[in-house]
Amino acid sequence: MKIYVYDSEILREKSTNVENFDQELKDTLDEMVKTMRAAKGIGLAANQVGINKRFFVLEIDGNVYKIVNPEIVEFGEEKFEFEEGCLSIPGVYRKVIRPKEIKVRYNDENGTLHEADLDEMMARAFQHEYDHLDGVLFIDRITPLSKNLIKKKLENLKKNNKPREF
Repeated sequence: MKIYVYDSEILREKSTNVENFDQELKDTLDEMVKTMRAAKGIGLAANQVGINKRFFVLEIDGNVYKIVNPEIVEFGEEKFEFEEGCLSIPGVYRKVIRPKEIKVRYNDENGTLHEADLDEMMARAFQHEYDHLDGVLFIDRITPLSKNLIKKKLENLKKNNKPREF
């Protein structure tokens, strides 16, 4: 699989819901886990590999999660700041403020519905990947000053806008 990088159009598109929980979906999710690991990431959204559908994979504390048609049902009031990076914006890391806790609903690869209360790193990673499905990148959530500091790196990524192969 190839990971599309900053300024690729698909990264800005809103993804559509998955309707078929079939073997193709399972195979794609498995391949995404391999690609995420090869790229040394903890999450990977479908649009990052050129698929305009609402699913992503996460690996937190050695546990793999295959998230399909996710919803964030509720955001906690407490926020925390933490440095984020993105496989589609290589070499760029910035602090992002996000809710510390969220309540989510999603299907697994078999179509089974799950509800969960997430916090800390799991909540952050879920929100980061969820944003991808709406065409939002973590750099859209940083301060103007912080964005200005990475302007040159982003311009270089735009110039070399070729998907990365893993």
